[in-house]
Amino acid sequence: MRKLMVMAFVSLDGVVQGPGGPDEDREGGFTQGGWAVPFFDAAMMGLMAEGAARMGALLLGRKTYDMFAAAWPLTTADDPIGARLNAVPKYVASRTSPELSWRNSTLLDGDVADAVRKLRQEEGGEIQVHGSGDLVQTLLAQDLVDEFHLLTFPVLVGSGKRLFGTGTTPGAFKITGSTVSETGVVISSYVRDGALTHGLLGPETGNW
Repeated sequence: MRKLMVMAFVSLDGVVQGPGGPDEDREGGFTQGGWAVPFFDAAMMGLMAEGAARMGALLLGRKTYDMFAAAWPLTTADDPIGARLNAVPKYVASRTSPELSWRNSTLLDGDVADAVRKLRQEEGGEIQVHGSGDLVQTLLAQDLVDEFHLLTFPVLVGSGKRLFGTGTTPGAFKITGSTVSETGVVISSYVRDGALTHGLLGPETGNW
């Protein structure tokens, strides 16, 4: 079974909307776009390139696909991230039937969750989801995420779309790696670790 990994830029208050620019996603009247940009440095780009090297396929929502398709094909051959994104199969979840111009792109048929389950059963490398906030909510609700790579930025955005919505399926994860960039971004990886468990904390229980 293929692993499905979600990579997200997230603020301290959980916002994932519009990290890359003012006009990236203004849905809901969002005005804080571009909040992640001042924190990027060479070390962060290097870590992202390492993640891209593990990519066997890219799974995107329609809005993120359109943004990626407009930018990444223009990158030069010596850009390791762009080269990988251009080369791998790309699967797109959309409520409409768009024309997909980026090479190696396929529109998912039928129910998105069922289509993703089929993809995970196929042979191949890691399926990665970048951005695609609405799609991520569907994947979380259907318990289809195996791993998170989170870049947590030291900012409070205030309002906007959150990474973990109300439909998130409970579960446990374990951290497999963590580092802090020179600009203060915490870069962490988490993998599934079974079901959510519960306990009781207090001096009367001895768990204090």
